[in-house]
Amino acid sequence: MTTRAEPGDERSDPGLSAIMSERRRLINLAYRLLGSLADAEDVVQETYARWYAMSARERQAIESPGAWLMTVAGRICLNLFGSARARRETYVGDWIPEPLPEPTEWINGRSGGGTDPADLVTLDESVTMAFLVVLDAMTPAERVAFVLHDVFRYPFGEVAEIVGRTPAACRQLASSARRRIRTAQTPVGPGAGQAGIVRQFRTAWEAKDIDALIGLLDPEATATADGGGLAVTHLLPIVGGERIAHAYAEIARVSGDRTTFLECTVNGLPGLVAQQDGDIATVFAFEIAGDRIRHIWAVRNPEKLRPWRIG
Repeated sequence: MTTRAEPGDERSDPGLSAIMSERRRLINLAYRLLGSLADAEDVVQETYARWYAMSARERQAIESPGAWLMTVAGRICLNLFGSARARRETYVGDWIPEPLPEPTEWINGRSGGGTDPADLVTLDESVTMAFLVVLDAMTPAERVAFVLHDVFRYPFGEVAEIVGRTPAACRQLASSARRRIRTAQTPVGPGAGQAGIVRQFRTAWEAKDIDALIGLLDPEATATADGGGLAVTHLLPIVGGERIAHAYAEIARVSGDRTTFLECTVNGLPGLVAQQDGDIATVFAFEIAGDRIRHIWAVRNPEKLRPWRIG
């Protein structure tokens, strides 16, 4: 297949260092498509396994190893969608994409660091929780076509080879995905403004100030939680600013002094991390429209919080 030159591409066998340099892009692709760092890492490992399963002569014949790896990773993701859907049919409660940590706190600027795959994901609009939730609602073909073309700038001819459709069909898939995103998209305000609103929410929540919480929440706000059957949480989304305020005030009352909050970046935007007895218990992501919180995503499934504990 004809592809653009990728960094580190060589006509001869590029060797381990050049091939491994593609890992960041592969993780970025797989995380956006699957919404899971663990699954993204599995995809990358399988992609490399297929590369080294070929003979040296076969590898040398590949004009663009980077493009080959991205193509294989995209196809593996497509194959995984079916099993992922099946797993979610038996999932307890709502499934939320795995929250992505950044190795700094947005208030204190404390360094984290580490070699977790989370450190390899480029933070931009396409990894915000709101964006990933919209991606997850798309068909697998829509998601792959949109992410490859609109996020990674692959031409539709190459996207077609991965998706198994014609370029014209892939163009339509990406267009449909864009319409979904425009329908669900909320205007994003300045980061400092969002951080201020999240901080006010934290203060009101800790004070169990229901009136202040209601003032910070959109009247039609939704709060969704993901415990995966492994942590106690509300199974159905809470709809309505007043209902959320009362529910969260009750959570604060029950948890008492055991819970402390950190103001951290979650998927590139200001969020909160709740610690109980020094252990990370919940990660909160927010969607803010204007000066009101429109959506809260609370991830409590401990399997999805492993990258946060590594740091």
